Amino acid sequence: MPELPEVETIKNELSPYVVGRQFTGVTVYDAKLVRQPPVEEFRRKLEGQRITSLDRRGKYLIFHLSGGEALIIHLRMSGVLLLHPEQPEKYTRVVFQLDNGSQLVFTDRRRLGAIWLVENEQAIVGKLGPEPLAPEFTSETLAERLQKHRAPIKAVLLDQAFIAGIGNMYADEALFAAKIHPLREANTLAPREIQNLHHAIRDVLWSAISSKGASVDTYKRPDGELGTAQFNFRVAHLAGKPCPTCGATIQRLAIRNRGSYFCLNCQS
Repeated sequence: MPELPEVETIKNELSPYVVGRQFTGVTVYDAKLVRQPPVEEFRRKLEGQRITSLDRRGKYLIFHLSGGEALIIHLRMSGVLLLHPEQPEKYTRVVFQLDNGSQLVFTDRRRLGAIWLVENEQAIVGKLGPEPLAPEFTSETLAERLQKHRAPIKAVLLDQAFIAGIGNMYADEALFAAKIHPLREANTLAPREIQNLHHAIRDVLWSAISSKGASVDTYKRPDGELGTAQFNFRVAHLAGKPCPTCGATIQRLAIRNRGSYFCLNCQS
């Protein structure tokens, strides 16, 4: 699933090409992905609107439009946004035509993505937790929020209402960097551990953004190129491999039905 670094990369790379452009048409091949309004109303309302800015909130892309509405896209497990692909894409679900002749193509192999056109973006993203890269997200903020949770720290980090944008692989990487076992109860972390985790979260996310995200499954950048953050992973998706720190075998454990990767020796 595209997580914060992947969605941030898409935002950064799309913005120069779509901000200021106008939608001239929309072709919807799979109505399931358009959550609101109904497809015909979605098409009618979107055509003619100009993109005034492109933002990210958690794992959501938000296209602010000249009419005051917001086009919101969540890629979910396998969604990809491609700008003017050279070859037809097998899993194309929606095609947005722009006034300069380019196309923004939304492909989704598993058909789990979602698109909204709404007047109030908070109706979709309002329940998200704080942005982990925002200046106001301090270690003190993290400590205060953790005190309210007894669940495993890995599960808490994946809760989008607790913190926005972190998914499975970056939670694993951050916990490894902070030397915290993924099953530790969130409210048992010591102040120093919370400081380490706060630093690790931000460091891991910024590093992944600098590598244009991680292409471990279906993720592609808007130009069709892959991200390279996966080559820097130390534990995520590396079960059975030696720990880069101590050489012990990296373990895999299911936590709340999500695969978690960690080193039992380093994260005791």
